Amino acid sequence: MAKRDYYEVLGVSRQASQEEIKKAYRKLARQYHPDVNKDDQNAAEKFKEASEAYDVLSNAEKRESYDRFGHAATDGQFNGFGGFGGADFGGGLGDIFDMFFGGSGRARRGPERGADLRADVEVSFEEAAFGLEKDVKIPRTEECSTCGGSGAAPGTSKNTCGACNGTGQIQFAQSTPFGRIVQSRTCDRCRGTGVIIEKPCPTCRGAGQVRRTRTIKVKIPPGVDHGTRLRLSGEGESGLRGGPRGDLFVFIHVRPHEIFSRQGNNVILEMPVSFVQASLGDEVFVPTLDGKAKLKIPEGTQSGTVLRMKGKGIPDVRGYGRGDQHVHINVVTPTRLTDRQQELLKEFAKIEGQKPRSNEKGFFEKVRDAFMG
Repeated sequence: MAKRDYYEVLGVSRQASQEEIKKAYRKLARQYHPDVNKDDQNAAEKFKEASEAYDVLSNAEKRESYDRFGHAATDGQFNGFGGFGGADFGGGLGDIFDMFFGGSGRARRGPERGADLRADVEVSFEEAAFGLEKDVKIPRTEECSTCGGSGAAPGTSKNTCGACNGTGQIQFAQSTPFGRIVQSRTCDRCRGTGVIIEKPCPTCRGAGQVRRTRTIKVKIPPGVDHGTRLRLSGEGESGLRGGPRGDLFVFIHVRPHEIFSRQGNNVILEMPVSFVQASLGDEVFVPTLDGKAKLKIPEGTQSGTVLRMKGKGIPDVRGYGRGDQHVHINVVTPTRLTDRQQELLKEFAKIEGQKPRSNEKGFFEKVRDAFMG
């Protein structure tokens, strides 16, 4: 089975720092360590795989070799000046080094895609529900408008490097007991670009790119939730050598609401009502995302009852209708009563005691039957 890419194993990008690599490995090591997963063979294999990836990527020299040659640099096929894992290359060591360092020897100078960027946007509960357009300031690298990205001053051009003849690499041969070995290194004069800029652009100083802060209009659709990620294609860093721009990823952060909460596309509201309203029923106005709306409280409503207000919730972010508002009834028991209120409640209790019992057993009757049989 082919080995997985070491960066993929650790779950980091190819530009990850040593600290990010170490952090990712520690997380995997804790998760898959054999002492924690003694009966899980898969965990042991994953631990071994992560350890192997960390061993290579945590070492600057090994990582550089792996970035250039992949697993061939670490699995015995190519290991310094010896140990080729029994592979038969026919022409000996000279051919092997020609394969890695020889040939055309040209540096990779083709188009390169720009890096992706991230922006975090905070919105209110209502803005997340109904959507909005927001201006976001993004510092990013862009192609220099003065030189058009060439790096050369207007009216001038780049020249092919005379030291490496435009290849970006310098080849040199070395005689060893094993034969003549051809190696190559990055050209010191052009730094691997293959070209020399005699008169750099005054704006970008030969880089071909400049740093600017742009204001990007971000359209936030209705129904987004906390943590929603929006992708704006082509709004990231500028590409190199004519490569496409990267993307901009906008992460949404929704501020908590004072009275509303959210479950999926439904809005939750805790609604206190009085004992009288719950007993006799009532029609009240309740807050919704669309403003005040009438809600009928049925006679005899118990605390904990959930009343549904259809279509008063949050629009689906994919455009599939709208959720509901669920009103959770909380019957409030009065704590301070006037003499007259106490008198009326006592009278009410006396009337309740004179009412004929129904066939259904009450709570205390059920308790008595459970313990006495």
